[in-house]
Amino acid sequence: MGFRLPSSLIPQAKQLLRRSSGNPSAVPKGHVAVYVGEFERKRFVIPISYLNHFSFQQLLSRAEEEFGFVHPEGGLTIPCGEDAFVDLTSRLQSS
Repeated sequence: MGFRLPSSLIPQAKQLLRRSSGNPSAVPKGHVAVYVGEFERKRFVIPISYLNHFSFQQLLSRAEEEFGFVHPEGGLTIPCGEDAFVDLTSRLQSS
């Protein structure tokens, strides 16, 4: 994933991801909570529509290879860096 956002846009992109408060029931209708990070995982709430995009499906394939169908956080865990995830979701938001 060679696309990088200018550093001035990253805070805006993070706001668009709408980090949840950590309450599992705080996921709005049409969204899904995912845990992102290679070591320390952070919870993000994203639109379900992102799951259909090819780039996101590549991340899901990596998650399946690494975790199978048992995810340590109890939710969908994505094994990538937070910055890469923010870059990807920002591109999906604008498409």
